[in-house]
Amino acid sequence: MDDFSPEYSELESFNFSSGKKLKSLPVEYFTIGTPITDDQGHINNAIIFLHGWGGDCGSIRRIAEIIGPKKPLDTKKFFIISITTLGSPNSASPSVMNLGREFPDYSIEDMVKFQIDFLKSKFNIIHVKGIIGNSMGGFEALTWAAKYPEYMDFLISLVSTYKVSGHNYALFKFMNHIIKSDHEYNNGNYSKPLKKSLALANESMYPFGLSKKYYYSLNNNEIDNYMEEMGNEAIEEWDANDIVYRNNASTSYDIEDIISNIEAKTLIVAINQDQYFPPNLDAIPMSEKIKNSEIIIYDSEMGHIGTHEIIKIENELENFLKEFK
Repeated sequence: MDDFSPEYSELESFNFSSGKKLKSLPVEYFTIGTPITDDQGHINNAIIFLHGWGGDCGSIRRIAEIIGPKKPLDTKKFFIISITTLGSPNSASPSVMNLGREFPDYSIEDMVKFQIDFLKSKFNIIHVKGIIGNSMGGFEALTWAAKYPEYMDFLISLVSTYKVSGHNYALFKFMNHIIKSDHEYNNGNYSKPLKKSLALANESMYPFGLSKKYYYSLNNNEIDNYMEEMGNEAIEEWDANDIVYRNNASTSYDIEDIISNIEAKTLIVAINQDQYFPPNLDAIPMSEKIKNSEIIIYDSEMGHIGTHEIIKIENELENFLKEFK
């Protein structure tokens, strides 16, 4: 996807579930494919891609190998929209809107509503062909399907889950504790970037993104270098309030009580070596809770980020999607 170039728009206003309201919210997005409209002018072949915790609309490049003419996500038949979600850089977030702690708290459901509002206002979309959610994007996709079951025809959950618990919950809390313990944090009213705590928070995630086998293939100097790279990345790109808010939304995510509401045909994709969402603890139990669901589990030494190797299941994806083309 060499021609990737994001676009920018604005939501006139947005009502948060807390009751608070903001105006003029920026939205970053990317589109590829061919829009087809019905007699009422509604685009009826849209597929929405939802990125993971540290991503943005450019994260769609992770699955670029299955996007294009005559591929599972055929750009001659589908109009694919990737949106940088609420709370992530370049769309509305505490840092982007320069509101800091004045930015309203938000939930995963708020992130869903943000995108529904954007799709309606920008593209006049009221129903989509499908939604694909990767990791945290899966939280949104599954919530979307459970809360608005008639909004989509199909759902694909990539390396995700129906609730944040266990070590994922602990990791999000730990990251926030690191940030909030910074003596310059000042309850989110800091005057300069919290470089040290941001670096430590990102480094805390390092041991989980890839497979255990992969980490054992590295020598200690390589691990030191990769951790330093992650720390520097956080210093350059992260904002403390953005992270705290996003982690709060993630730790409150739990749709176990409503997941059975999902009506869309569902494909659950998991990776055996995923340390965040091991299939036996997340994907398999989730498949048993969603009627009309299928599950695919494959191997990747890349672990959680093994969706970079999604081409491994190209045939299975084509088989799942063929009825929607």
